[in-house]
Amino acid sequence: MPDTAVIEETTAVASKKFSVLRLWPIALVLAGLAAFYASGASQYLSLDTIIRERMALTDFLAANYALALATYVAVYVAAVSLSFPGASLITILGGFLFGVVAGTILTVIAATIGASIIFLIAKTSLGEALRSKVGKAANRLAEGFEADAFNYLLFLRLVPVFPFWLINIAPAMFKVKLPAFAAATALGIIPGTAAYCLLGSGLNGVIEAQEAANPGCAQAGTCEIDPGALVTPGLVGAMVALALVSLIPIAVKKWRASRKQGAAQ
Repeated sequence: MPDTAVIEETTAVASKKFSVLRLWPIALVLAGLAAFYASGASQYLSLDTIIRERMALTDFLAANYALALATYVAVYVAAVSLSFPGASLITILGGFLFGVVAGTILTVIAATIGASIIFLIAKTSLGEALRSKVGKAANRLAEGFEADAFNYLLFLRLVPVFPFWLINIAPAMFKVKLPAFAAATALGIIPGTAAYCLLGSGLNGVIEAQEAANPGCAQAGTCEIDPGALVTPGLVGAMVALALVSLIPIAVKKWRASRKQGAAQ
């Protein structure tokens, strides 16, 4: 009969090897980020670049609408799935190229696909490992999160203070299912996406006003346009209000459960 110790050692080695192999998607993401910064492409990811190249972008769109649409979606999916910075700038570009409605729809679709990809990568590669290392308090949070994942995720997506990439990865250790993740993501990012697409759709008018005050600023990259100014207290308040509304079903469910438990006693 084979030695039990040998069998256990062989199994442990195989298990360890399998665990390491499961990390290859994470390695691919890190390699993509490294290539992005090494190529110098990050220096072009700015509002000044969009302003300077707006005429070339408009001409390309007029001559190749379908290709421009497909390229925008592909770039956005890649940016989100590889956690590139600057998604808000790409969203502004979407509003500039396609308008508020089409830009919002395209961006929501692309962002949801990209977020779902990185969510699945984190879930299959690190989800179990992360879950095993969290404390009891985090485990209790996970239980509540998993009980109503859609509304918890919707709340996190609507509140504009949590990094988008973090919300793509964190649910991976809470055993959240992909349909709930994708649905909450798509619905929750609509307000913020529409706001940035609105800024993009009015970019030409803003640039013309800047050019009138400071001729040549568009080409020189000195036009003073701050995307952060879009996040006004009113907009933040509205998004927080929507986020609180998303928690109502959770509160109602807990209230009903407590009433039922009280009646049973």
